[in-house]
Amino acid sequence: MVSNASDRPRIGITTYLEPAIWGIWQREAALLPRVYLDAVVAAGGTPLLLPPVGTDPSVLGVLDGLVIAGGCDVDPAAYGATPHPETIGTSPGRDQHDAALIQAALDWERPGRPTGLPLLAVCRGLQVLNVALGGTLHQHLPEVVAHDDHRPAPAVFGSTEIKVEPGSLTHRILGAQATGSCYHHQAIDVLAPALTVTARAGDGTIEAAEVADRAFALGIQWHPEETPDDLRLFTALIRSTR
Repeated sequence: MVSNASDRPRIGITTYLEPAIWGIWQREAALLPRVYLDAVVAAGGTPLLLPPVGTDPSVLGVLDGLVIAGGCDVDPAAYGATPHPETIGTSPGRDQHDAALIQAALDWERPGRPTGLPLLAVCRGLQVLNVALGGTLHQHLPEVVAHDDHRPAPAVFGSTEIKVEPGSLTHRILGAQATGSCYHHQAIDVLAPALTVTARAGDGTIEAAEVADRAFALGIQWHPEETPDDLRLFTALIRSTR
């Protein structure tokens, strides 16, 4: 844990742009579930919010790491597909924002450091990472795995048992197995060439993928911010900024 606040790594987190209500106001707002903020702070970082408006990848110059947060379905047009009836509530502007920050993070160069700004992509974040690098998605996972366990009910997180590939960054952080809170109905279909699968669920769903030639560029399909007593992924992200 970082004791001096001035030494805390600055971690950018992408946000939603959604209709919201607070006090007497009902307006569109940039927002993010607080659990992301709490996880970054508890792991030793300082969170900075990155709204999907006025995208400027040069903002990474003031960051030490980047979290791509979860959220709505990725627009199928981004990977040349026709929308499935269950693909709803897409946000092409946010897709482009997140993809631009991901690409900038992967390409980031700093003197004396490995190429790439440390990157953790969560749930939708993994999906955007895959699409940004040339992959595709299953638009409605229950049709592929024949169950709804990855999204059991509206606003109800499921639980996924994850098997991790030996020798991977994911394995170094989590070990051979992990349990994750999940809420998604889309997942990686065709894997982007630059990615390597490092974890799967028992039904074969890709649960983690890494960019092999970067020091820390990891996408995960579950929601580690929903498990505050297990900060290993956020702690690893913070440590990778040192």
